Amino acid sequence: MCGIIGIIGDKQVSPILVEGLKRLEYRGYDSSGIATIANNNIQRCRAEGKLVNLENKLKQSNLSGNIGIGHTRWATHGEPTENNAHPHATSNVAVVHNGIIENYKEIKEELEKAQCKFNSDTDTEVIVHLINHNLNQGMKAQEAVNAALDRLEGAYAVAIIFSDEELMIGARQGTPLAIGYGDNQMFLASDSYALAPLTRKISFLEDGDRVFLTKSEVTIYDEQGNITQRPIRITAQSGATTGKGEYKHFMLKEIYEQPAVIGDTLNSFIHPSTGHISIPKEILHSLENAPRITMVACGTAFYACMVAKYWFEQIAKIHCEIDIASEFRYRESPMPEDGVALFVSQSGETLDTLEALRYCRKQNQKIISIVNTIESTIERESDYVLHTLAGPEIGVASTKAFTTQLTTLACIALALSKRKGAIDTAKEAELAEALRHIPKQAAKILNHDNEILQIAKQVSDVKDMLYMGRSMMYPIAMEGALKLKEISYIHAEGYAAGELKHGPIALIDETVPIVVLAPNDYLFDKIASNIQEIVARGGKVIMFSDKKGVSSLKEYSRWSIEIGNIHPFVAPILYAIPVQLLSYHIAAVKGTDIDQPRNLAKSVTVE
Repeated sequence: MCGIIGIIGDKQVSPILVEGLKRLEYRGYDSSGIATIANNNIQRCRAEGKLVNLENKLKQSNLSGNIGIGHTRWATHGEPTENNAHPHATSNVAVVHNGIIENYKEIKEELEKAQCKFNSDTDTEVIVHLINHNLNQGMKAQEAVNAALDRLEGAYAVAIIFSDEELMIGARQGTPLAIGYGDNQMFLASDSYALAPLTRKISFLEDGDRVFLTKSEVTIYDEQGNITQRPIRITAQSGATTGKGEYKHFMLKEIYEQPAVIGDTLNSFIHPSTGHISIPKEILHSLENAPRITMVACGTAFYACMVAKYWFEQIAKIHCEIDIASEFRYRESPMPEDGVALFVSQSGETLDTLEALRYCRKQNQKIISIVNTIESTIERESDYVLHTLAGPEIGVASTKAFTTQLTTLACIALALSKRKGAIDTAKEAELAEALRHIPKQAAKILNHDNEILQIAKQVSDVKDMLYMGRSMMYPIAMEGALKLKEISYIHAEGYAAGELKHGPIALIDETVPIVVLAPNDYLFDKIASNIQEIVARGGKVIMFSDKKGVSSLKEYSRWSIEIGNIHPFVAPILYAIPVQLLSYHIAAVKGTDIDQPRNLAKSVTVE
């Protein structure tokens, strides 16, 4: 969630720190700051709000120095104010921190008795005062930091600098931290993307690691205090800055990139001449022989798993369970022998998902992960990994990452179905052909953009919206409602249409639009009945369907968008696109911060 960057070298670091923070904006934040060391003094500049506010203040501050740390903060403890922004500092030490210190109150009370004065409401400030207290007791920098970190409980990544030392110290416990190796410069950052313009040589700390950096040396200690080495790899991250191009927002750009990135993802799995789906044999073998597949994810990725459950059970005929990562490990579910746990994450750093993975590892499950961001912690801790080829997704609300996750899961389900003999060659060819048509069909759906905008203009002032679908449209209804909540701040809920009469129908009146996802499949008559029930109670229906569906229910729909004739197998992937556009346009009409909506972060690295 929070972003960290640190630099120690022989160049002025202030402008480089700001550029690094710009590359971390996608993670979500509500304040920012940097600190540098110059003439044995800690200089600091912080600002609430967008990074441009920090840049404007820096024009007046003129921070200098060859050692510095920077931070984008997503508030947990304390409001998103300048006073609570990082770095936190005393005259001797400055700290930036990502994570949550669970025992901070106990430490704070102890330090206050020792006459330490706190200036913020954050948990982070106890770290800087604890280190400072240890320094005042005569400890050297390394000793003072080790003693302080030994006291901390919780998850954290930290970068620490000192007024009178050419030294930077980093530590990781449950939250990612990367080291970058430069020419007479060393770096720390929350992820390799922040370091891509600065160096291609990267290593990743493991839990419990502490690293001590000078401008020419890196020394890493493991959890037991032993000097260790972590593999240095050449990062595949691009140093190029991702821009919006001709689009007003990253989210809209990423919605429009979906035909291309879905095509890229499909091309990585479908043989160009035979049309067969190619998934690594080791993955298929593990899935085929598993008594149960357990899928675990958070947020939008969880809805991708919900769709995949239909595919795995209906087509591959294999038992599949899905779980929200933040609940899964606390339920202490017994895991079957030879079971497979499949994890889905855009960032590969989501802490709840990562901890669920580690729980499954202890339960001797085979770990398969689907991630978009390369070189992530989830990737490194998995047995097998499949990458979605969505490219960098900057908008906090996931769009192209979601549809490429669905595409990847559909390919796995199809390959597994054929391997198990659950479908014959003809059915495999039919479903593979449906997959290959997705990019073209997605591009056609984008042609309805202006129609969807006109609907958005008419419903943007509502307080509530409902989304409904049956079968595989049910998870897409939930995902549509989530998108609307995330970026427009309109209350919305997604329901299985068959549950309408079991409670949600009480919410329907003439002020509540209902988005209905109604492909003309074997359940169309059922959802048609639900639409009639909605209209009878004054509800205003926004229907997405094919030509036949739109025609048959035209008299009941206030608004309707004809999606085209889509194979039921791939309908969830394609129906996700118009609900993304609807959410985007409603938010744009309302004038909300679409790419960085309030209170949200792209990469959720705390529980």
